[in-house]
Amino acid sequence: MKSKDSPLIVERTLEFSKETVWNAITQIDQMKQWFFEQIKTFEPVVGFETSFVVKSGDRVFPHLWRITEVIPENKIVYSWKYEGYAGNSFVTFEVNPQDNGTQLKITNDIVEDFTEDIPEFKPESCLAGWEYFLNRLDLYLQNM
Repeated sequence: MKSKDSPLIVERTLEFSKETVWNAITQIDQMKQWFFEQIKTFEPVVGFETSFVVKSGDRVFPHLWRITEVIPENKIVYSWKYEGYAGNSFVTFEVNPQDNGTQLKITNDIVEDFTEDIPEFKPESCLAGWEYFLNRLDLYLQNM
C-alpha cells in the first residue's frame, strides 16, 4: 500500500442504532469480540495509544495505534502502523444514522508507504481484511 494510492473505503449499513454501533467500535470488551481479541486497552480519547501483537503465519505484526480525532458517536480516527515495518495509515470509522439502521464507513488512508514484499500489506489484502471485520461486526451485533 502506497501513499499515492486512493484511500480504501468500505461501507456497511447495519440494522442497529448509532449508539450500538459506536459502542461496538469503541468499547474494549466489545472490540475483542469482533475486531482483535489481542487488544489489551482502548479508550476513544485523542492521544490515547495502544499496542498489541497479531500473528499471521510465520509473521508477527506488532500493531501500534494512536487516537488522533474523536467526535463522540460519530467519528474516530487513529494512526495504524506496525513496529519494525515501514508504513503508516490513518483509519477513520464514521457512524451515520440511516432509515433502516446505521451506516458504518471505514476509510484506510495510507500516509507513509508500507513494505511492498509483504502480502498482508497489499491493497487487496487490506480490503479483504476490512470486509472480514465488517462481517464479524455484523454477526456480533446480531448475536448480542
